[in-house]
Amino acid sequence: MKKFSIVFMGLFLAIGMGQAFASTANNQVFSVDNSKGEISAKTIEKAFNANGMQVDVNNDMNSIFEKRYKKVHHKSYNLAIFRNNASVAKLMKKYPSIGLITPLSMSIYSDDAKKTINVSTLSLKGMARITNIPETNPDLIAYAKQLDAALHAALPNGAYLKKSEDAKSSDKDLVTSFTTEFELEDGMSYEEAKESFEEEFGGEIGTVGFLVPKLYNLQEDVLKANGNDDYDFYDTYSIIRFNVIFPVSKDHPDAGSYAPFSLAVYKKKGDDTVHIAFPSITNWIADLGIKDKKVISEVEKTHKMMTDILTELTE
Repeated sequence: MKKFSIVFMGLFLAIGMGQAFASTANNQVFSVDNSKGEISAKTIEKAFNANGMQVDVNNDMNSIFEKRYKKVHHKSYNLAIFRNNASVAKLMKKYPSIGLITPLSMSIYSDDAKKTINVSTLSLKGMARITNIPETNPDLIAYAKQLDAALHAALPNGAYLKKSEDAKSSDKDLVTSFTTEFELEDGMSYEEAKESFEEEFGGEIGTVGFLVPKLYNLQEDVLKANGNDDYDFYDTYSIIRFNVIFPVSKDHPDAGSYAPFSLAVYKKKGDDTVHIAFPSITNWIADLGIKDKKVISEVEKTHKMMTDILTELTE
């Protein structure tokens, strides 16, 4: 493998959180009173599925945190991933970067004090910022509206929390991207080379605590099914590391807008370049307004671990 490069995407305006549970310019928290306990992560999943947002994974993180760390931060805390294949296929025709948010992620959480249940997702602005798709793109707007409809169906009479207006600039790279070329041995196809790379990648990230809730073969399951045969392959990984989401979620439960994060691996037909990219984990710091130095250190460590692995594999 050769022709390695990292693509940096400049300075971006990031929004700090005025309070721990508030939303930002790049994510949104939809909230409703749940004193009667009628709404749960399962009812939200059902409503999303019924409104065109397929939920593939919906994990009770408290059960995991209790086993691993012997404590939890919130009355309930779920992390889920979801997508709409038709919307992804439309956007993919011009913007392969849509893979950076395929699947989308959300946190579902509640607390005794407020007696509310909350769902945190990326906002339209956040979706546009990560993918570099114009915020005015009609297909991206339609995707965001579909998400909005699912949220309203899942949390009847709910409302978005007021966004923090405490803005600050960040010198963190918005997306961390790599390019390489797969050297094919005799008789090897690009699909086989990709599978070999991903097997090695999966082994490397597993040894340092990353987990993959789901792997998507977008080329086979989404693109071809919608008449797009432009790629030799297009896969996305949904990736999480408990040792970072556990401390971050204590004061910033809306971190589920960003985690699990998606890593895209794709190659267009007729182009030797293989593209690998993920939304930089270090952006959580400014986006969520993280202040705790120990938590910041864990976020930066997690980003470096992923970057170091991909650097080694693409050299």
